Amino acid sequence: MRPLDIQPIGGELAVKWADGGESFISLEALRRACPCAGCKGETDILGNLYKNPPVPYAVNAFGLTRLLSVGGYAIQPVWADGHATGLFSFEYLRQVADGKYK
Repeated sequence: MRPLDIQPIGGELAVKWADGGESFISLEALRRACPCAGCKGETDILGNLYKNPPVPYAVNAFGLTRLLSVGGYAIQPVWADGHATGLFSFEYLRQVADGKYK
């Protein structure tokens, strides 16, 4: 699934998909779905999940300062608190938009 256009609008990320669908993802939901190892943990070769203890979000954690394009397959949000390690593949972004992510 490929987006045709992605724009932050207010407190949401608006996505127009190639299939004609549109999604509006709250920035808070997007941040909470961050797939980076620091947020979601890492799995070793045996399938064991290693995850840091939860850290409370900073006051400005849900403010989006930039949205970077990564190749032709993902976006990388840069958050106001400095967090910028999450790469959202377009497939994962659609899952987040549909509320079907882990």
